[in-house]
Amino acid sequence: MGAVVSHAAAAAPPPPPPGYAQHPPPFGDAAAAPPMTGPHEAAEEEKVDYMNLPCPVPYEDIQREAFMTLKPDVFEGLRFDFTRMLNPFFGLSHSVSMGSMELPSQGADVIKVPTSNYEFGASFMDPKMILMGRASHDGRVNARVKCDLLENLCLKINAQLTSEPHYSQGMFSFDYKGKDFRSQFQLGNNAFYGGNYIQSVTKNLSLGTEAFWLGQQRKSAVGFVARYDTKKMVATGQIATTGLVSLSYVQKVSEKVSLASDFMYNHMAKDVTASFGYDYMLRQCRLRGKIDTNGIVSALLEERLTPGVNFVLSAELDHWKKDYKFGFGMSVGE
Repeated sequence: MGAVVSHAAAAAPPPPPPGYAQHPPPFGDAAAAPPMTGPHEAAEEEKVDYMNLPCPVPYEDIQREAFMTLKPDVFEGLRFDFTRMLNPFFGLSHSVSMGSMELPSQGADVIKVPTSNYEFGASFMDPKMILMGRASHDGRVNARVKCDLLENLCLKINAQLTSEPHYSQGMFSFDYKGKDFRSQFQLGNNAFYGGNYIQSVTKNLSLGTEAFWLGQQRKSAVGFVARYDTKKMVATGQIATTGLVSLSYVQKVSEKVSLASDFMYNHMAKDVTASFGYDYMLRQCRLRGKIDTNGIVSALLEERLTPGVNFVLSAELDHWKKDYKFGFGMSVGE
C-alpha cells in the first residue's frame, strides 16, 4: 500500500491592546494621528484558491522521493544491460546477470548459491499506449501495459507468469485523473479487489485513503495517507489497519543534493526500522546510499562514461548477519 505537517500562512501581527496604546498628543484628535504600520503589517494573508488546487501525485507514488533515495537498486555480482531502439516506437533489450542467491535458513547463517540469469525484452511506446515485456531463460515472463482510454482515464495491466503453480499474478488497474484528485480501482487474481482515492486539500497538502479485499484468504484492510510537499521538502505519513505505520521525510538541500529519512513500524511483526539516506547528483554521476537501524549500509554509484554508456558500482554491508554484497555492471543504450 502506497504512501503530515501543517501549513500556516503568514499573517499580520495583531494590534496592541488598548492599555498598551500610545497616549494621544495633547493638541488634536487622536484619530487624526496616522497609524503606525510596518512591513509585516502591510503583508496580506495568502488566500488559498480551493477551486484551483493542483492535482496530487498518484497514490502508489506517495513516497516516490524517499523511495528513490532510500531504496537504491543494489545487487551482487555482475550485471550487463543492452538496449537498442529500432525506431522511435519499438526497442529491444538484453540483460545478463551473474551472482549469488540467498537460501532461507533457520539459523543466523547466510547460505548462498551461485546463480545466473538472462532476460530478453521488447518495448513499444506510443503517446497513448506503452507495451513492455521481458522473458527469462527459466520461463518467467513479465508484461506491462498502459493505455489511455480517455483523456483522464488510463488502463494498466501488470502480469507475472511462471512455470511454478500458484505463483503467477495478474493485476488490472483503472486510473482516473481529476482536476484536483486521483482515484484508482484494482482487480487481480485470487479474488483481489482494491481501490484508492487521493485529494488535494491545499496547495501543498493532499490526503488519501485506500481499501482492499483478498477473497481467497478472506482478508481486508483500510489505509490512510497524507503528503505535504514544497519546493524544499516532502513529508508523508501512512497508517493501515494491518498494523503498519510509515513516515518519511525528504529535504532538498540543493538542486543536486537531497537527504531522506523514514520510519516504519509493523505491529503484527513487532518490528521497528528507521533509515537515513542521501542522493547526490554530479555532472557525470549519481551517488545514493543509506544506513538503517538493522546495521545495513548500502551505496550505489552510477557513472556516465559516454552518452549511452553507464558504469554501476553497488555495495551492501549487513554487519549483524555478516553478509557483504558487492557488484558492478554496465548498461549500454538509452
